Amino acid sequence: GTTVSGTFLYLIAALNLVALAGILRVFRAMRAGTYDEAALEQHLDSRGFMNRFLGRFTRSINRPGQMFPLGFLFGLGFDTATEVALMVMAGSGAAAGLPWYAILCLPLLFAAGMSLFDTLDGTFMNFAYQWAFSNPVRKVFYNLTITGLSIAVAFLIGTIELVGVLHEKLDLSDVVTDWIAGLDLDNVGYVIVGLFVLVWAAALAYWRLARVEQRWAGRLGGDG
Repeated sequence: GTTVSGTFLYLIAALNLVALAGILRVFRAMRAGTYDEAALEQHLDSRGFMNRFLGRFTRSINRPGQMFPLGFLFGLGFDTATEVALMVMAGSGAAAGLPWYAILCLPLLFAAGMSLFDTLDGTFMNFAYQWAFSNPVRKVFYNLTITGLSIAVAFLIGTIELVGVLHEKLDLSDVVTDWIAGLDLDNVGYVIVGLFVLVWAAALAYWRLARVEQRWAGRLGGDG
């Protein structure tokens, strides 16, 4: 299972690397003073493994109401560690003789927490998309950053998983593989969060200090 997961992450990283190369070509053309919206969309649509096969179905969803049945089905299969812990606590409470309304507080609190953080996440992404897609310069810069970051994360996690499997199955004993195999993926998750913050801070600093929008928009002229 770990081998399949690591290989799949490498496959996703490779596909996104091809898409990144296409976005870089659009970037170079933009620096020369031309911008091809259709070419950029084609490269963006080629990102990810499932998007290559299900893209035409996802593009058929054009109203918010159509997302409700998909979200309902997704929720039925979304068994997280938190949900499992919640069910264990609810079962333990029922076995201990707690009244039903006391046990009901647990799923209500869980739903409230999920609603809060999903709303915050949606608000942040809505703000990011509004900023990124307001003009061609921002759109290319945003997608260069997010695609490059997704490639780095996929390669990082995939390498840790595959090296861990090889270390165990081949009985490897060296400093590098010993260290990688001993990494705790929970701690790696914190590193990835820090990587996201660092990359976005660096990207925003470069955007402002290098005056990217003003320079690129000037090269595009009226066509932008």
